[in-house]
Amino acid sequence: MAISKGANVPVAAAEVRVELGWRAGPGVPDADASALLLSGGRVRSDADFVFYNQPQDPSGAVRHGGKQQLPDGSVLDGLTVRLPGLDPAVETVVLAASSDGGPFGALPGLYLRLLDAVTGAELVRFEDTGATTETAFVLGELYRRGEGWKFRAVGQGYDSGLAGLATDYGIQVDAEPAPVTAPASHPAPVPAPAPPVPAAPPGTPAAPAAPLSLSKITLTKEAPKLSLRKHGAVGGLLRVNLNWSAAPQPAPTAAQPQKSGGWLTKLRNAAQGQGANALASRDLDLACLWQLRDGSAGIVQAIGQRFGGLHEPPFVQLANDDRTGAVATGEDLWINLDRSAEIQRLLVFAFAFDGRPLNGLNGLATLFPASGVPVELPLDGCDFPATSCVVALLENDGEGLVVHREGRWFQATPQLSNHQMIDQAYGWGLSWSAGSK
Repeated sequence: MAISKGANVPVAAAEVRVELGWRAGPGVPDADASALLLSGGRVRSDADFVFYNQPQDPSGAVRHGGKQQLPDGSVLDGLTVRLPGLDPAVETVVLAASSDGGPFGALPGLYLRLLDAVTGAELVRFEDTGATTETAFVLGELYRRGEGWKFRAVGQGYDSGLAGLATDYGIQVDAEPAPVTAPASHPAPVPAPAPPVPAAPPGTPAAPAAPLSLSKITLTKEAPKLSLRKHGAVGGLLRVNLNWSAAPQPAPTAAQPQKSGGWLTKLRNAAQGQGANALASRDLDLACLWQLRDGSAGIVQAIGQRFGGLHEPPFVQLANDDRTGAVATGEDLWINLDRSAEIQRLLVFAFAFDGRPLNGLNGLATLFPASGVPVELPLDGCDFPATSCVVALLENDGEGLVVHREGRWFQATPQLSNHQMIDQAYGWGLSWSAGSK
């Protein structure tokens, strides 16, 4: 059901999926969905802001689900809201978005819709947003009415981006000062050590929490490397998340009309599937080759139940194995950065356990450090029937781990498995045998 700006409708479902969608294309900006949990018109703390850097609220009732790119060329960013799980003090859940690379007026086909998270049925859709030069937008809100909930189409824009929107609702936002670069002919000054901080007397209120950072870093072919230490990720657990989506298919032209046959078409169709559920029933596995500084080496993966460990070698652990493609948040791998001095290198890769090709799929790996901003590594689709993809190489440079965006694709053969090809390409030197889950 489509509604116009200012209209409201009851929400019958207990759990809803919120989809922010638009059509991708050359020069089209990116966008990110977010939610603010309000009590008395403002957040109670920064923890009530759910977005790409803080993917859920403390109760877990509101979660950021991540992006998907559909075969028709549209892009979705999503949230899930479990209404009965919200704290009774939360009166409103604001459904907002921010743009990156241009204003909302440059996002064709922009819409927000709510679906029943259980059945997938569309509950309400808001398309006529009136967006022009805004870089942040409140598209709608869920609000309590009696014992139930309603949705209102809002359509209010901000020219001050996500920071302006968040600040308006009481979020403390990190100013993100620009780094100072020393002249090439002079060494950078070494900051003086901070004086000791005296203990606060009893009864002193706790200092306010550090402001939220709205930044994220994207590694590209032109800038493929990043030092975790230099970007503040010096300890704690690093979560590596990998998500796949179907790549958009180019529209047929007079020069290249649509073809229905051929081996390459069959392979592409096998990878892409049909419709928005193209990834259903796919078993795409995340794995990690590891090598410690003492010379030991091995692999973390679901095959052979080699899930690893965070507090003993290899200090890497696989969190979940999605065999169906139905888990919207993808697969997670965790790395204990407190033990990074003992790690020589880590190679994160994905492979198709079912042997079906990965061409026609795009991937997005995101590194979420305990401190510092998230790091995105987009994996553009390949043009041959690859069965595995190396996502990232993390190497110890003597001061910490450095992330290298790889994006290399491999195709298994009857003679060499995915693992053997990747091992040979990166010189790990392991012995391999057939395995199962």
